[in-house]
Amino acid sequence: MTSYLQNAGMRLFQKNLEQYKPEDPLYEFYTDKRGKQRRRKRAIPPGLSARDAKILKSVQRRAHYLDKGFSICGLRFGWTFIIGIIPGAGDVADVTLNYFLVVRKARQAELPAWLVRRMLLNNAISALSGLVPVAGDVVMAVFKANSRNAALLEEFLRIRGEEFLKLQADNTQGRGQSMSERDSQQVKPGAGMSGDVAATAPQQKTKFVSWSRSSRKEKERAPAPGEMGRFVEDDVELGAAAPSGEARSSTIMVQKK
Repeated sequence: MTSYLQNAGMRLFQKNLEQYKPEDPLYEFYTDKRGKQRRRKRAIPPGLSARDAKILKSVQRRAHYLDKGFSICGLRFGWTFIIGIIPGAGDVADVTLNYFLVVRKARQAELPAWLVRRMLLNNAISALSGLVPVAGDVVMAVFKANSRNAALLEEFLRIRGEEFLKLQADNTQGRGQSMSERDSQQVKPGAGMSGDVAATAPQQKTKFVSWSRSSRKEKERAPAPGEMGRFVEDDVELGAAAPSGEARSSTIMVQKK
């Protein structure tokens, strides 16, 4: 009877514990057609620049290994828990890793100050709980500050991508910007693009066509002056005329005597 109550208590404890544990920052779980639960990497939100997409992937990967890189008897933990077992030095190392590997990397995405403060607050809670021997390390392993910070970054960048796509749609249809100037300064739609397209937008392949790939009849035809060595990108001539110092094709005129 006692063992049954213990098992029931453990199941109830694990069920309630799931409410406080953040999701895996790198993987998401789904059920396939056969009813089995599988995992796959999280998709990058649409509308982000290549820079923001790269930062998000890096933060998600680092947070995963710091918080949930290992699994024993269904309990997932990472390097922060292992390093935190070392008294004193382990707690200092955890705070350093949490900041430099996650928060500092996330700040490269031009985050607003209030979001950075929220991330630092998560790190502070994790650091203070780690000061308590044994029990503090367990709380720190359950709290998973890095996973929470990765989730904050992902949600913020998701909003940035959505607003950028809305802005593009408004510009295409000739409508005014629906987002206020104050919110635009906070979210910064299209930040980090610097003229390039969104990282998740379909890329158009550039087709190069040379005079050497022309048909057989065109090959038999004598090339006109300046046609040799010409490259065409999407049927549009590239480049300007060659400088006067370079060699040019010439035509030899044969006069009949």
